[in-house]
Amino acid sequence: MINKIKREWQEMKILFRCIPGVVVSLFVVSVVCMNLLANKTLVQVPWIALDGGVLISWLSFMCMDIITKHFGPKASNQVAVLASAINLLTCGIFYVASIIPSNAGDYTALDNVLGGTWFILLGSTVAFLASAVIHNFLNWGVGKMFHKHPHGKMAYATRTYISTFIGQFMDNFIFSVIVFVGFAPIYWNGFHWTWLQCAVCALTGAVAELIMEMLFAPIGYRIVQSWRNNNIGQEYFTYTNGGSL
Repeated sequence: MINKIKREWQEMKILFRCIPGVVVSLFVVSVVCMNLLANKTLVQVPWIALDGGVLISWLSFMCMDIITKHFGPKASNQVAVLASAINLLTCGIFYVASIIPSNAGDYTALDNVLGGTWFILLGSTVAFLASAVIHNFLNWGVGKMFHKHPHGKMAYATRTYISTFIGQFMDNFIFSVIVFVGFAPIYWNGFHWTWLQCAVCALTGAVAELIMEMLFAPIGYRIVQSWRNNNIGQEYFTYTNGGSL
């Protein structure tokens, strides 16, 4: 058991050395920004509700598409856990900043944003991690179906669109159920969503987020091709499976 833990730790250290820092940085920043932007509702009508997170959630899923395609679902899951941990640390720092009094001005509005709501943070963290695992393994599984041209544009688009749509749906649905079915009736004076409202909003939100993903997927494909052509991550592949990309 100890040797297995040491090997896993060594594998993870090699992974984070091999993944280009720009992609990891963008992934982490997008997760943190999603948490902040979710505080603002952009659209709210009977059949759809979208918060500000939709403006950047596509970036999180595009980064997972890229990492999963090149390094595999396990690696992408590890990066998702890292991003969530950094997000929780950031939220903790924001909360401390929000409760420190200041006589320099009225920071009530800023404190409300930085302080956040604990069950919204809980819901978003659980939903993101669950949807990330679903997305990454589904992306990998769909990609395995393309035996003849696994690295072609059609294979990349198919695995990306299917996994993103389902992953985004699960993210939205799990978050809605935890927050608006589980905690909102208790802490928000009985306000709540029905399970149907959660499902409909998750579906419409997933469609909107898929459209955003489709617009930027060609960039992800070019990045993956560049990594493959330049043997990015060779040390990781040598350590995990003898060197095959």
